[in-house]
Amino acid sequence: MSRKFDRFPADPKRRLILQGAVASLLFGIAPRALAGSAVVAVRVWPAKAYTRITLEANAPLQFKHFTVPDPERLVVDLEGADWGEELSNIAGRIGTEDPYVKQLRAGRFKPGTVRVVLDLKTEVRPQVFALEPFGEYQHRLVIDLYPAKSEDPLLALLQDGKAPPQPANKPQKVENGRGEAEELKVDRLVTIAIDPGHGGEDPGAVGKGGTYEKTVTLAIGKKLKSLIDKEPNMRAVLTRDDDYFVPLGQRVVKARKVNADLFMSIHADAFVRPDANGSSVFALSEGSATSTAAKWLAKTQNESDLIGGVRLDVKDPHLAKTLLDLTQTATINDSLKLGKAMLTAIGEINRLHKPHVEQAGFAVLKAPDIPSVLVETAFISNPEEEKKLADDAYQTKMAESLLAGIKRYLSKNPPLARNKLAQS
Repeated sequence: MSRKFDRFPADPKRRLILQGAVASLLFGIAPRALAGSAVVAVRVWPAKAYTRITLEANAPLQFKHFTVPDPERLVVDLEGADWGEELSNIAGRIGTEDPYVKQLRAGRFKPGTVRVVLDLKTEVRPQVFALEPFGEYQHRLVIDLYPAKSEDPLLALLQDGKAPPQPANKPQKVENGRGEAEELKVDRLVTIAIDPGHGGEDPGAVGKGGTYEKTVTLAIGKKLKSLIDKEPNMRAVLTRDDDYFVPLGQRVVKARKVNADLFMSIHADAFVRPDANGSSVFALSEGSATSTAAKWLAKTQNESDLIGGVRLDVKDPHLAKTLLDLTQTATINDSLKLGKAMLTAIGEINRLHKPHVEQAGFAVLKAPDIPSVLVETAFISNPEEEKKLADDAYQTKMAESLLAGIKRYLSKNPPLARNKLAQS
């Protein structure tokens, strides 16, 4: 008895299986490609340091990539990706201000493969890697475009090949918190590393009014840098100067590259209760956290790399040494002194959530030789404090208080003499 194969079975499951088998024979498509990965979001974070493009999908994206010269292009083939609205509108994601990407386009390259092409403005060092789902993000494919000839904005002071100029010794008077004037005498340039928390893919906490922590921290960080740079004996460097992500360990490395004397990470706290309020200062702990809240906060902050996205297979011995060399009891003691000075200054403009410096295992504070603190400027999860944090005048006040705390610390703990000034 003969059988006809002129139509697919009526049963939907059997029909789908048979359709997949026929498609595989006709077009060479792997069966898994039929249940393709749908790109649900495309995000672009342009910055001088590097440009990041993120493709978020509902399933893992299989990919291959290669560069093409004359003109410079980066090609990324997405195997098994479905063509959809996000990919068809991908060209509109690139603005004219992007320093590295001229145009972004995508199209159906062959059955089962979508080709994404980045027309570049200059030669780049691309890094393309996948991230597992975390938090609110699904599967992500990250395309990082670094300049072929790196010009780290953090090292702007050294771009001319010279050490920063040595300022004249100008004693200054600072308040010591008891209404008494103390002389701040510094015999060399002091370098302060300012670390605006979060950035790029990692927004940090988000207030009820839609204020992003990453936006607040960058605004305060820039204001603080401007104030510090006006001081005759001080210079500031930012771990990020725009809306892009910097891994936690790399923030530490950047501070050490410029021989920073102090490291200050700026954040805006969040908690499950909207009535929580006040400012806090944290230092590193070699052991357990000083409170449950400090432990919880350290955990959420240390997850920044998972949210922002870090390529984990990159081996950086300098970074590994920095993060593992934690024999830093003396540095932690200095960090506690710095934190106390910061609390005194901040307490003049905002309520203190805790009257003492708390400690926990913050990854971003693990520089073995730099006194480091993490300042929670206020609770962005508190509606009233969110309004303050979004206010330009309050941001300026906070920056001024942070500078006052730094100067108060330096008046009692002047930096030691150094032969080489702020050079990598």
